[in-house]
Amino acid sequence: MMDWNNYRDELMSRVGDLAALTPDTVKGYQIATGAGAKTNHLDAKTRQLISLAVAVTTRCDGCIAVHAKEAVKEGATEAEIAEALGVAVAMNAGAALVYSARVLDAVKSLPHHE
Repeated sequence: MMDWNNYRDELMSRVGDLAALTPDTVKGYQIATGAGAKTNHLDAKTRQLISLAVAVTTRCDGCIAVHAKEAVKEGATEAEIAEALGVAVAMNAGAALVYSARVLDAVKSLPHHE
């Protein structure tokens, strides 16, 4: 499918280019991404599992490449990763169901709806 290791390396190089052009943008991201580690209410593995689930729901290949490596580094097993991904699949399906109901509500609110 994809050479994830090469992609991750290339991506990080491009992020470095962005940091050179707009350092505060990347610093802002780094502050946000490191906030959980400071409070440490969730362990690093759990944060990485959440990151993978969110990466799937936002369709971010770069996030997948980075957080897959980090999740494994933090001790996540394939079974744990699969369970986190199962939550992402359920949430996407659930979100589609909820928003389908919203569409029907919007249609029913139109004048002359039959």
